[in-house]
Amino acid sequence: MPQPPSAASRDEPVIRDRGDACPGALRLHAADDGYLARVRIPGGLLTVRQAAALGLAADRFGDGHLELTSRGNVQLRGLTDDCGAGLAALLDGAGLLPAPSHERVRNIVASPMGGPHVVHWVRELDRVLCAGARAAALSGRFLFALDDGRGDVAALDPDVTVLGRADGRALVRLGAAAEAVAVAAADAPRAALLAAEYFLDAADAAGTRAWRVAELPDGRGLDAAEFALRLAAAGIDAARVPEVAWPHAQPPRPGGAGDALCVLPPLGRMDSAQWRVLADVAASGGGELRVTPWRSVILPRGEAPWPADAGARIRAAGLVTAADSPWRTVTACTGKPGCAKSLADVRADARAVVTGSAGELPVHWSGCARRCGHPRGTAWVDLVATPDGYELDGRPTPYDRLAAALTAARTTTTPASQ
Repeated sequence: MPQPPSAASRDEPVIRDRGDACPGALRLHAADDGYLARVRIPGGLLTVRQAAALGLAADRFGDGHLELTSRGNVQLRGLTDDCGAGLAALLDGAGLLPAPSHERVRNIVASPMGGPHVVHWVRELDRVLCAGARAAALSGRFLFALDDGRGDVAALDPDVTVLGRADGRALVRLGAAAEAVAVAAADAPRAALLAAEYFLDAADAAGTRAWRVAELPDGRGLDAAEFALRLAAAGIDAARVPEVAWPHAQPPRPGGAGDALCVLPPLGRMDSAQWRVLADVAASGGGELRVTPWRSVILPRGEAPWPADAGARIRAAGLVTAADSPWRTVTACTGKPGCAKSLADVRADARAVVTGSAGELPVHWSGCARRCGHPRGTAWVDLVATPDGYELDGRPTPYDRLAAALTAARTTTTPASQ
């Protein structure tokens, strides 16, 4: 399976001659279907009030739809070119813009089924991140992962990973290193921030303006022993752990999952009416929503049971709660008409091809060779639009044979080792 350009190994060091162009809530991106805003949702945690504000923003300023991203954020599309001030005021009033100077660096994913300690980590890391002047220099692509120990978000190629342990401590890993540093669980958020600052120092010393840990050149990488010394100097007790057996867990499937309900919008996109159904159900349950990096939404249960018709309302809105749904393993980039670089309307094509049989490996539909939004942490079947049609795992495949070819590819593609 070919790797996407962003994940492929490089023989030459990456030298960035500009800052990253990632959109934010304040820095809008001009797309073919209007302007795009990406609202960072640290840990995917949303109150019902914040969810309502996002739905209102989609209707008032955009095309009435909300997109979930592979980092658990929310995108608004079709925005008008004069909406910036109104959008910012609406988001700020809902508590979604706590630090305008840092809004693009609040890239935090967290185990969506994690307990109160993970929620605390998210809140505290977001607080210290927004309060740290140095952190504003991070790129919009730098990623923190707060994993409760099961290994779900740790598999998403983060730059800084915090992994919970049963002994009341946490491991902090830099990039994809085999080693880590152990700290008290209470110190984990501050240690994650110091890890990011260590990266910034290394990037400055390298002079390559790296955006992510993997882009640091040989000889300029991050060292766990040096990191432990930095933590000690900051008053955090830390110990280097030379080698860690990193766990791996699959994402939550649609349907009931413990004390929560996992809901999947096909292709991670829903209109504001569908979004409001989720917010209404959340209001009658636990009072919050959790957007996952797998483009689904977790609705935690509250003390009172949900209304008896909650599941039926969600399904009637066109959202998926069946664990064996074929949509569970289908993802796609924006494609035409939203992206000028796309060679096909991949979402429409995916909807036309999806059948009643789900596979274990994700199929990712890409409008061009950049493969934006591809799944992380697993193998996937690689479907790329070309000027002449589609290529399936690098092989030209006629459109009318895609369904059969996808089924065959899912049975022959070997999952990536974890």
